[in-house]
Amino acid sequence: MTTKSKALEPSELAYVPFVSVDNMMKNVHSYGVEPFMTGIAEYIEEDFLRWESFDKKPRIPAHAPQGVIELMPTSDGETFGFKYVNGHPDNTKDGRQTVTGFGVLSELSTGYPVLFTEMTILTALRTAANSALAAKYLAPKGSKTMAIIGNGAQSDFQCLAFKSMLGITDIRAYDIDPDASVRLARNLANTGLDVTICKTPEDAIEGAQIVTTVTADKKYATILTDNMVGSGIHINAVGGDCPGKTELHKDILLRSDIFVEFLEQTFIEGEVQQLDRDHPVTELWEVYAGKAAGRTSDDQITLFDSVGFAIEDFSALRFVRDLLPKTGHFEKLDMLADPDDPRDLFGMVLRSKNDGTGAAA
Repeated sequence: MTTKSKALEPSELAYVPFVSVDNMMKNVHSYGVEPFMTGIAEYIEEDFLRWESFDKKPRIPAHAPQGVIELMPTSDGETFGFKYVNGHPDNTKDGRQTVTGFGVLSELSTGYPVLFTEMTILTALRTAANSALAAKYLAPKGSKTMAIIGNGAQSDFQCLAFKSMLGITDIRAYDIDPDASVRLARNLANTGLDVTICKTPEDAIEGAQIVTTVTADKKYATILTDNMVGSGIHINAVGGDCPGKTELHKDILLRSDIFVEFLEQTFIEGEVQQLDRDHPVTELWEVYAGKAAGRTSDDQITLFDSVGFAIEDFSALRFVRDLLPKTGHFEKLDMLADPDDPRDLFGMVLRSKNDGTGAAA
């Protein structure tokens, strides 16, 4: 495990490390997909164990009929981080991603950014890592089979994270688009996972100890009905992430022990928006810190009502920044004005007309 991000050295002040999509993929391959997610999970757990040191607030949304754009900021008192992220389910009809994002990590004492990175790929890695981390505390011990309902862009990452961190060996996949399940099975070939493509959600959950729902439609949906859920399973509900979007029937929630990231946000966006505000819910940091119980019995239904929270992105950004000196897969982004005299910004502009550099004559 690591400590907080180091301060900028004087030689680094003239540029910001920028991780493009291409360089993010290079970083993932150089480190390994599964170790990358395991590393992010370790950083998330570390940061959740210092929960009280973080500034916490629900994300800031801008809603439209087609989807949502959100800002997710947080700070631990020394470092500030935020993510820009969208969710537009119909984007795939035009060949675009449902979710895209970018993130920034900054030194709070100076305001200088120390990392600027794509977060479309990183969010998928972070989300899967966070799901598997929660399941380490909540899923039945010795789980080997996971049903995954919704086989879109996030599903591959979820399967690999659960394989790496929990030892899942069998995947039962279902999607309303059979081609999505075929794609998932093809991508997971040669990973050590046995993928069975199922024709119905009921077929998918048969024999599964863990059920992951990760659908994209922005609506009140019922992916799992109450009669589909037997005792003793863990539900990893990933798809609900904005007001008016759910995946589970309310009666499932009433039978489950529910765990969330940040209660104030999840009651706005998660499955628990269907419940009264006084319904008992446990924040995951309490489980990680030993202040609350996770799974306590074989017949218990545990539900991780996942919506994503800014501290998880902060952790992923820290992980990437600490990785870059080892991999070198980044660019030096010229986004910090650096005049010889910090009070003479306009002088730098004037001189740039003559020498093209902004340096003093």
